[in-house]
Amino acid sequence: MTTLNSVEHPAPGAGHAALCFGVVIAIIAIGLFFFSVSLHSLMFLSLLWVAFNASWLGYRFGDIRELMSGAISRALPAIYIFILIGMVIASFLHAGTIATLMYFGLDLLTPTLFLSLGMLLCALMSIATGTSWGTVGTLGVVFIGLGETMAIPLPLVAGMIVCGATFGDKMSPVSDTTNLAAMSAGTNLYRHIYSMLFTTVPSFLLVLILFTAIGFSYRHSELTIAEIGAIREALAGIYHLSPLITLLPLVVLATLSMRRIAAEASMSLSVVVAVLIAVFYQGSEPQMVLNALWANTPTQTGLESLDELLGRGGIYSMSWTLLLAILALALGGILHGAGFLRSLLVGLIARVQRVGTLIACTIVSGLVGNMALGEAYITIILNCQLFGEKYDANQLDRAVLSRSVEEGSTLTTSLIPWTTAGAFYTATLGVPVLDYAPYAFFNYFNAVVSILMASFGIGLLQQVPTKTVLNLAK
Repeated sequence: MTTLNSVEHPAPGAGHAALCFGVVIAIIAIGLFFFSVSLHSLMFLSLLWVAFNASWLGYRFGDIRELMSGAISRALPAIYIFILIGMVIASFLHAGTIATLMYFGLDLLTPTLFLSLGMLLCALMSIATGTSWGTVGTLGVVFIGLGETMAIPLPLVAGMIVCGATFGDKMSPVSDTTNLAAMSAGTNLYRHIYSMLFTTVPSFLLVLILFTAIGFSYRHSELTIAEIGAIREALAGIYHLSPLITLLPLVVLATLSMRRIAAEASMSLSVVVAVLIAVFYQGSEPQMVLNALWANTPTQTGLESLDELLGRGGIYSMSWTLLLAILALALGGILHGAGFLRSLLVGLIARVQRVGTLIACTIVSGLVGNMALGEAYITIILNCQLFGEKYDANQLDRAVLSRSVEEGSTLTTSLIPWTTAGAFYTATLGVPVLDYAPYAFFNYFNAVVSILMASFGIGLLQQVPTKTVLNLAK
């Protein structure tokens, strides 16, 4: 039963829930792959279908609207970050921050080592700041520009960026999803991170080796001295490139993030610093810089690909992403609030017997939850609630639950076009999810490694019996 406005509504049966969710997947898959219909339109049609199913259970229009609004309101912090990231990118471009990283990066990175070193750098920044979005919005934009100049396919570059940023976010003690997973599962934060080391580090090393091997296939794509000189000359012709000044916005963003200052405040201050540098150091017109925060425009360097990159960012550039996210959140609000997702999963969980199967079901449940809800936060909380007793019955430490939930929720959200993360990465990197997803190796290798290890009984932390704890206390 679901209660809303003091009115009880019957929970949907497993068959009804499966039908409702199955039609949503069919609408999106058929419309997207066979008829090339806009994803926004498909989400709207899915929303109508799910609302009809909720009304069949007795929900009135006001109840359905409340479910939609509640889901959107819970995701407001992510929506604020959508807006701020657009301004971060535009302001960092005008301050010369991204140009500085590109200017010196061309000397340090070669096509052979570009993918492996890029993944490492993205991982390190994400661990330090606790945000994959901030990493993608700063270093990610730089690597997209560098990859394009080195003639490395952009979907491959975007996949590498997502791998590194997601690993760092997943392992960072200052990450919101890492803390949320530990808290929701009822385990200690550092116990959660320790548990993830068993499956996450081997997966990361495997992907690092893979990207290194792929990098050798581009060893003949080395830029000539003339090509590097032309790009660096174009950048130096527009910007003053003193790292001590132009990298200050990035330093401010990273420092405040590491000190666990709210993301909105950290990003806002870094935008202010970048705007001041753009006006007083780069000599840009204040009106032009402030207008760029809304909608940036291409520069005139004489190199077309560079002009397009340096003209990215601004709030307007995030509008496609933001509107899609709002529709997806509204859809998820009904699926979750009316009990469709819970009914779909409860019957499956009851039938699980083996530990390996339990881990696999937890991960698949995270994927299904992300597809239904449009973001990972509610999926993490819901799956910890649904699977908690089953892990206890199998004498598994709750840190194994939190680890499996992250592998199903945090890692898969960037592989789905209509989730907040998938839409954000598309808008920021300029590469559609379906193009970069095949190269986001870490995001699905980690799940495979986890399931295989669980099947062989490796890396499974057992609960400490209560009597043992009491004896140790004595």
